[in-house]
Amino acid sequence: MQLSVKGNDIFIATGGRPFDPSLPAVVMLHGAGFDHSTWALHSRWFAHHGYSVLAPDLPGHGRSSGNALPTISDMADWTAALLDAAGAPKAKLVGHSMGSLIALETSARHPDRVSGLSLIGTAAAMTVGPDLLKAAEFNNPDAIDMVSIWGLGFKAELGGSLAPGLWMHQGAQRVLQQSRPGVLYSDLNACNSYQGALAAAAAVKVPATFILGERDMMTPAKSGKALAAATPNARVVVLQGAGHMMMSEAPDELLAALQQ
Repeated sequence: MQLSVKGNDIFIATGGRPFDPSLPAVVMLHGAGFDHSTWALHSRWFAHHGYSVLAPDLPGHGRSSGNALPTISDMADWTAALLDAAGAPKAKLVGHSMGSLIALETSARHPDRVSGLSLIGTAAAMTVGPDLLKAAEFNNPDAIDMVSIWGLGFKAELGGSLAPGLWMHQGAQRVLQQSRPGVLYSDLNACNSYQGALAAAAAVKVPATFILGERDMMTPAKSGKALAAATPNARVVVLQGAGHMMMSEAPDELLAALQQ
């Protein structure tokens, strides 16, 4: 589906069914440098089980036009505008990594638009190492290597895909390689600069699920647990053996956590 949001033509995956604003809505927000394909399995489950799904390519990502938004706050306001464009009064927000910060900040800035939160691979401070940030700034392929190597858990690097013949490492790299110059840097810089997670967490008024990877090297589980401790009405699910890319590493376990 295509929608115009804040002057840009935005591509939105809907899980294989037309978006129906009369149904409970779920918005799925991808991480830095990625796109809607992050949610290939999970968007379909929700779309075929009584929900309407919006899994957008954020501006400048994937099939969406425009430039990448420079701050998490900008992305949060954009998310509220997405709901307006789709005619959805409110939605459960599901976010991975950068998307988790967007979801959290949206709940703080637009509390009446959020019915629940599922934050995957998240942390109060999503610090990005200077070497990765510099490589991304200069569009150096080393940045893609660092994200894909650090993002996947041990088992995923050895194979581990539930789909025979697929290698999760190369799959992650391919999506990042297709992103436009400057997009990965803009996203990583937005994460690195964001300082509002703890304040936003304290203001959460809806149920929040924190889904963390036991072997996550990018947002360690202990950091996610610290953010959850600052969030009212939060529960924590730790996926055993998983790294940061839980959608591909542990898709069934992640789906179970999202359903609860």
